[in-house]
Amino acid sequence: MYRIELSSDEVPKKWYNINADLPVELPAPKNSEGKDQISTLPDIFVEECLNQEFSTERYITIPKEVRELYQRIGRPTPLYRAKGLEEKLNTPAKIYYKREDTSPTGSHKLNSAIAQAYYAKKQGVERVTTETGAGQWGTALSLASSLMGIDCTVYMVRISYEQKPFRKGVMQLYNSTLYPSPSENTEVGKSFLKEDPNTPGSLGMAISEAVEDALSDDKVRYTLGSVLNHVILHQTVIGQEIQTQLEVAEEEPDTMIACVGGGSNFGGSLFPFLKEKIKGNTDTEFIAVEPSACPTLTQGEYSYDFGDNMGFTPLLKMYTLGHNFVAPSVHAGGLRYHGMNTQISLLTHEGYINPVTVHQEDIFRAGQLFANCEGVIPAPETCHAIKATIDQALKCKETDEEKTIVVNFSGHGLMDLKGYETFIAGELENAK
Repeated sequence: MYRIELSSDEVPKKWYNINADLPVELPAPKNSEGKDQISTLPDIFVEECLNQEFSTERYITIPKEVRELYQRIGRPTPLYRAKGLEEKLNTPAKIYYKREDTSPTGSHKLNSAIAQAYYAKKQGVERVTTETGAGQWGTALSLASSLMGIDCTVYMVRISYEQKPFRKGVMQLYNSTLYPSPSENTEVGKSFLKEDPNTPGSLGMAISEAVEDALSDDKVRYTLGSVLNHVILHQTVIGQEIQTQLEVAEEEPDTMIACVGGGSNFGGSLFPFLKEKIKGNTDTEFIAVEPSACPTLTQGEYSYDFGDNMGFTPLLKMYTLGHNFVAPSVHAGGLRYHGMNTQISLLTHEGYINPVTVHQEDIFRAGQLFANCEGVIPAPETCHAIKATIDQALKCKETDEEKTIVVNFSGHGLMDLKGYETFIAGELENAK
């Protein structure tokens, strides 16, 4: 069985909230000294998203309108057997990959973009702001906002703005207003540029700009494509679909893998399975793969820190490299974030998640191999998960173990060909 499809009626009816099953209590956000960021949250975020952020209900019903849009954009997405890759590696392992790249914008990001845009429209919000790294979240929110009939402003990390011109075009095609971050459109953007006119930017900087913009108007709210709990909540449709598809295939996963930047595709695809790990019902290994250029989980400190550069957000207990950290200009722009989702941070700290790092040159090599074996070109972010999957499959070859490996294929790389071109030409810089 090489392709496992579900009918549109099998789109999950509820999102899964891991807050109900965490092994220890999740540390609450805190205000920084002399400030009260928590009180400003309703002025920044959509009200229902804030309610979901702090909810401890195990399941939250997906609104009918959101579920119908999920169906319209192609959910459920297919699960594939990577038979070509298995044969190339000569491994006894069975490899399955979840095709989140089949969405109109090419990644998993629409799952939360649709939900957040829906709740914003329902609240009477007229415009949403956001940041984006590689551009996948920006394109997703742009489309979702267009579908809901609200305006959208995107602050795109400057280095990605320069590296990925076609993503800019897609966002503009979906009627969004787009700025390279840091920009001259906000006071914090101007301050970043004054400090370093040549800065490549960072997600932390772009978040600060988008939040400042949202605070400028009562009819505007900020949305986030990763990191926060409610974002991962919306993404759990992925993991629930995988559970059903593996039942069809009569498989139990031994290893589950996803790349990790802020945490949305990792948590979305793996949290429904991690629930069973927490309960002691499975020995499945969960591997989070991050770039060696931005090793948040593997080298960061588990402590309270801001989610943005300027300290607009409350302090969050998470793995962090420091909110002023600016990662090297690697092509996996979606993974260049200094911090990490609080739930993933806690589960890593408690030993339920195994984080690993991989190098930029190695991930492009893995992406090229995958493309030649399976025909699908992975995004640089997704290539991180592919590289770890190949490593695990080769270990199975050494030990002659027939393990079942499941990887979330979070997005395609058809708008990231500049990075592949640079790799093929042997001209990658910052190849750590």
